[in-house]
Amino acid sequence: MAEVLGSMAQEGLLNIVGGCCGTTPDHIRAIAQAVADAAPRTPAGGTPYLRTSGLEAFTLTPDVNFVNVGERTNITGSPKFARHVQEGDWDAAVAVARQQVEAGAQLIDVNVDEGMLDGPATMTHFLNLLAGEPDVARVPVMIDSSRWEVLEAGLRCLQGKGIVNSLSLKDGEEEFLRRAAVVRRYGAAVVVMAFDEQGQADTLDRRTAVCERAYRLLTTPGATLPDPFPAHDIVFDPNVLTVATGMEEHDRYALDFIEATRWIKENLPGALVSGGISNVSFSFRGNNTVREAMHSVFLLHAIRAGLDMGIVNAGMLGVYEDIDPVLREHVEDVVLARRPDATERLIELAERIKAQTEDAGPGGGGPSAAAAAKLAWRDADVTERLRHALVHGIDTYVVEDAEEAYQQLGSGLQVIEGPLMAGMDVVGDLFGAGKMFLPQVVKSARVMKKAVAHLTPYLEAAAAETGGRTKGRVVMATVKGDVHDIGKNIVGVVLGCNGYEVTDLGVMVPAEKILATADEIGADVVGVSGLITPSLDEMVSLATEMQRRGLTTPLLIGGATTSAAHTAVKIDPAYEGTVVHVVDASRAVGVVADAINHEEKLRERTALTYAELRERHAGKKVSLVPLEAARASTRAVTGPVPATPSLLGTQVLEPTLAELVAVVDWTPFFTAWELRGSYPRILDDPKVGEQARTTWADGQRWLERILDEGLLRARGVVGLWPARRDGDDILVDTGTGTGDGPAGPVRLHTLRQQRERSQGGYAALADFVAPEGDHVGASPSRSTGPRSWRPGCARSTTTTARSWSRCWPTASRRRSPSGPTGRSAPGCGATRRRRTCRSRTWSRSGTTGSARHPATRRSRTTPRSSPCGTFSTPSVPPGWC
Repeated sequence: MAEVLGSMAQEGLLNIVGGCCGTTPDHIRAIAQAVADAAPRTPAGGTPYLRTSGLEAFTLTPDVNFVNVGERTNITGSPKFARHVQEGDWDAAVAVARQQVEAGAQLIDVNVDEGMLDGPATMTHFLNLLAGEPDVARVPVMIDSSRWEVLEAGLRCLQGKGIVNSLSLKDGEEEFLRRAAVVRRYGAAVVVMAFDEQGQADTLDRRTAVCERAYRLLTTPGATLPDPFPAHDIVFDPNVLTVATGMEEHDRYALDFIEATRWIKENLPGALVSGGISNVSFSFRGNNTVREAMHSVFLLHAIRAGLDMGIVNAGMLGVYEDIDPVLREHVEDVVLARRPDATERLIELAERIKAQTEDAGPGGGGPSAAAAAKLAWRDADVTERLRHALVHGIDTYVVEDAEEAYQQLGSGLQVIEGPLMAGMDVVGDLFGAGKMFLPQVVKSARVMKKAVAHLTPYLEAAAAETGGRTKGRVVMATVKGDVHDIGKNIVGVVLGCNGYEVTDLGVMVPAEKILATADEIGADVVGVSGLITPSLDEMVSLATEMQRRGLTTPLLIGGATTSAAHTAVKIDPAYEGTVVHVVDASRAVGVVADAINHEEKLRERTALTYAELRERHAGKKVSLVPLEAARASTRAVTGPVPATPSLLGTQVLEPTLAELVAVVDWTPFFTAWELRGSYPRILDDPKVGEQARTTWADGQRWLERILDEGLLRARGVVGLWPARRDGDDILVDTGTGTGDGPAGPVRLHTLRQQRERSQGGYAALADFVAPEGDHVGASPSRSTGPRSWRPGCARSTTTTARSWSRCWPTASRRRSPSGPTGRSAPGCGATRRRRTCRSRTWSRSGTTGSARHPATRRSRTTPRSSPCGTFSTPSVPPGWC
């Protein structure tokens, strides 16, 4: 313990260190000695962003488009939550908070203002309950009350950094500053309502004047507030007020909020803006169709003006583009105050919508408005029909629409490059804005493919007449050393569906083969992909080779580890031809089209961006210390050396696929399809749940086929060998024990950190291996069939947090073979520290235990051989320890 804490202190990570239950005076003495010469942690220079936290930190950076503050734990806005709190059903009340987080809320708003409740006691009790609920406690809390004593009670028990909602000037400057000083002392951020001594600010001039006055008071040191707020910890709420009330003086409420938001962002540097979004639609309570449309329209324009966050029910938000055009126009007339009769027109439309909904109920005898809307798009012109079919993935009518477009334009190529490509551009824009998901993009591409298939005879006939080809040829590959190809395959599907001739070379493709193929087929574009970091260097090598050969073929770069910055700094300078980073599959078609048909314009456009990125990168200075100085200040362990494991050498494991299915972590499956969320909760996610369930069902059908037909076979090899540290190297004796390795030790070279550290302690991997008597382990794994390779790893058994069993095959990764109490199995010196894994157990030698996957709920008790004896394979996802 002292060694680990001493290392952390030397790294400058600690301010205070001590013991807890189980520690003795000897422990404390050892800890004190270990940290005696370490300086306290020096906080790094802050960035001008709002930083909040629950158990996890949340930073509001410019990349975050909008922060959704969950509103359903507000007793004044949620009858369900109010009922639970008033009846004392705290489990149900906590469940409401959990649902908000699962629905995507990045913060939760807690308000318990009710005349019959003890506000301070209720707030304290509920926040304490949330602190014990890990799924909820991880997000920051916005304490919401109009009573100061309730806010202060919440501040006293709030963990992490929260936000106080709210303070205002309605009680005068002196009281405003006194309360602000208390909030500042507790370390919270603050929401400032646009109220002052005259009351609520309800016009643009009043809103801006009150906010400017509050900003000046909170950012200027004074006797009452000696430590002023940083601007990014001030959130203004310029009052979202109800529109369409029938009162003329209310007509500009929404528009004035939007304009006030824009003014605050332009004139009060660093300040943020929030609002209670549902307030805008109270006039239409009971008509959710209209309310959802009002929320979506209002948010769209407010976010464009600079709105940073909002208290909103994600379940009552629709997609702006999906709102019925007539309804959207009427709502925008109200929100933007575009015409004097906007309220009357929206009320009339709302009554018609409500009547249609009621008539469409059971026995209503008429079609619902939703059903009518589903076919209303068929009345549009053919260009709009093709766009709608692509965006919504509807292939029912695409053949007849493609034929109609061909008859109008007289060219299959014009149909593809005209209405079809225009539709795919919309798909790309929606995907980039987070309004579509990757499986939907692929579905759209399949609709495109069906349309292109119908037009192909026309394209071929035109090509035969001209002797040329209608599109372009693309060579694609995952670079050498990388086997990941899901993203590349999706790009290939999308390009193929758009009429391009795609030659996919697969994975682990060396540069020579890529360029030879491109030369052989006369490729117009070369596209390479990679997921792991070494792929980035391979892409640089490819660009260098293309330059050496004097090529000019455009080079497209894609994959999870790639970025525009790396492309600009490392790849683009290595090749004089056009180099473009492609963000995602939805953008591939447009980039390829530009690379083939408008290369000069594409190069000019990217050149400016890349020059800026290179300049920004060049401004980052990295100071390095000499290697000898780094070696003189290491974090090398000295012992104690654990017991020798009972078995050394290698062991081969060949589990059946059925056994492995039970321990698959399905979250990366959804991540690969760019559906964000953890399994199984993602299946019920209000935003991506429907698409996740569809994608999951497709995956399960393929998995069933793989199992039934035996398409794959799994093998795993684990090894454990004696090892010792020799300077910056690890000497591994693979010839000891079973005699299955070469004579003499194998030297593994490791690199030592040299970037300057204020506290010293420059680490190399060798530091975590003892000078004598230690052991390291490794485990590659593969499957026959499609290539899959998990890079091996080497771990020391000296440091308790780095057990060699972390290098175990997939079925038991991240878990040590230990008994029900968490102690090491007999004869295994791999794990010395107790590891608690949510009561999941391992069996001791010769016995079996079981564990249940939180999603599948299936027990696994199949014993398997290991260097530590026989153990069972718990059905748990990676990361539970």
